[in-house]
Amino acid sequence: MEIMQVQSGEYLISTDSDKLDLDLIHSFLSDTYWAKGIPRSTVERSLRHSLCFGLYHEQQQAGFARIITDYTTFAYLADVFILPSYRGKGLSKWLMKTIVAHPELQGLRRWMLATADAHGLYAQFGFTPLSHPERFMQIHYPDVYKQTHP
Repeated sequence: MEIMQVQSGEYLISTDSDKLDLDLIHSFLSDTYWAKGIPRSTVERSLRHSLCFGLYHEQQQAGFARIITDYTTFAYLADVFILPSYRGKGLSKWLMKTIVAHPELQGLRRWMLATADAHGLYAQFGFTPLSHPERFMQIHYPDVYKQTHP
């Protein structure tokens, strides 16, 4: 797949996985409500199997998001963050605009995500609460990262 890069002033969004700062991404995610304690090896593997969007300020990673997708019918938006020192600059909106416009993600039947606190952001890009939540099921292991991993 072709690498996508979008520049805006001193900021860059890129899908080049070689640019990703794995240590920073792991450090941030391991302290979030959704991935508390996630092992570095798990983050590394998740990045290898996702379409990743790094947001950079002067070559330093300032934000991140990843898409889990089949590129045909479905995409799941995960692990979206902007580092605290870069918030309030419209970067999350720009990141989302770039993600939903990605050429390989057009014509999908369904996009999904889960959030505890960013409903307003995602609503701006067409996300809505589930219209029939009773149709959805899950297997959820909230303490999986507390277990021993190889």
